[in-house]
Amino acid sequence: DRTVIAIPLLDEFRAERDAAEAARKKRRRAPEARLYDVIIDLNLDYPGGREEAKKTVRDWIQKAIDGVGTRPGQGVHQVKSEITNQYLFARLERRVVEELVRINHGEGQPEKAPRRALFRVWPDFKVGPLLTRSLATVKADAARVSFSAQGKDILWAVLDSGIQKEHPHFQKHGNLDLPAPLKHRDFTALDESSEQPLVDRFGHGTHVAGIVAGELTGQVRTVTRHRDEQGEVSYQTSELDAISGVAPLCKLLSLKVLDDDGNGLASNLIAAIALIQEANGHGRRIVVHGVNMSVGYDFEPEWFACGQSPLCVEVDRLVRSGVAVVVAAGNTGYGFAQSAFRGTVAAGMNLTINDPGNAELAITVGSTHRDSPHIYGVSYFSSKGPTGDGRAKPDLVAPGEKIVSCAAGKPREELREKAADCDYREESGTSMAAPHVSGAIAAFLSIRREFIGQPEKVKAIFMASATDLNRERYFQGRGLVDLMRAIQSV
Repeated sequence: DRTVIAIPLLDEFRAERDAAEAARKKRRRAPEARLYDVIIDLNLDYPGGREEAKKTVRDWIQKAIDGVGTRPGQGVHQVKSEITNQYLFARLERRVVEELVRINHGEGQPEKAPRRALFRVWPDFKVGPLLTRSLATVKADAARVSFSAQGKDILWAVLDSGIQKEHPHFQKHGNLDLPAPLKHRDFTALDESSEQPLVDRFGHGTHVAGIVAGELTGQVRTVTRHRDEQGEVSYQTSELDAISGVAPLCKLLSLKVLDDDGNGLASNLIAAIALIQEANGHGRRIVVHGVNMSVGYDFEPEWFACGQSPLCVEVDRLVRSGVAVVVAAGNTGYGFAQSAFRGTVAAGMNLTINDPGNAELAITVGSTHRDSPHIYGVSYFSSKGPTGDGRAKPDLVAPGEKIVSCAAGKPREELREKAADCDYREESGTSMAAPHVSGAIAAFLSIRREFIGQPEKVKAIFMASATDLNRERYFQGRGLVDLMRAIQSV
């Protein structure tokens, strides 16, 4: 009797076991089916040099893909990979990456180690976007009247979501007209035929660029937001007589690294930096004088020593080649802490500087109030230092709350539906603070031209001349940027 009863129970047990095993196999396969964006760092010591290493790794990637089975969307990103000779950018399955590493290691033959073409594989982190009365806050208006510091003959690259070419803010001085052979580039495009560097549907890059340069006079239409005591938000339209960037005559190079939804990859920024290096002859002839990066991502200590991610390394190299690099600190300086008496409470948070703001040589900028920085201090959202390895950051603060600048793309369309059509809108964040510093440095270089190509000296001048707001060092850095004092100090 026990035998008769046991047989169906055994069959049931086997069915459950087989189902569980199938589920385990499915779970194991699931991560492999996902495509990962990766940055492949090439071996500098490979025989034949980096070009030969790049060619070899390309062949290995194809061999690895053929070995595990081709999947749509997998392979090397051709456009970005052609720009830099240090990295290959690709989208690969986990199994392909593992096979690539196995090939690189000579299939377990240690004697082949010196011929390894691949140095390291990094994750390609997703990046995202991180402003008029603020001109007076940084004393750009005084510098313009006293020294005619307006950014003339200076060129600044804006690595963002693009710049809307048709916006009237950039027409008066032709800010987007570039000298040959420079041209605007789109690193979110699949190929050169689909590039749209002067189209900004996300609206962030145009807003940032309008803080750096350009101006408009006569019937300037703006929309601002107001919140009442009940928390209700209303929109107010108004007209200004004029509005200006910090360095109105500065030329702008649009390097699009964020797509229409504000998404991008660290490799987009690395490729853009490589293009600037090439344009400048790697420091031999500076035509792009500075860079603004109001984009970034949270520092990942699991993957990188602080300030040593591929993006941070390339930022430091760019600075050493003679280009000033201004970076937003990030908007992650406020969160929640656990109190022994009150439970979860809102609190400011240290160690929240975003990459590439952790790059040592970058000028990392936090946010303060638009026109009352001494009263209100550092913005609650502004990322706080020190860095994960104990270095002092941010370096400076600048206006970043309710900053009015160019409206474009989706934000402009939304305001048109809620309020009225406008050329300018307000926005807050360290993304708005960074271009104030970029514009200030562009204005400074236009009249103190001996400092072109010496970004580390420029950084030292602006940090030494900043206005102390009497806030914590890891909140304010050296203090509020002061263009007038920086010019007068030399």
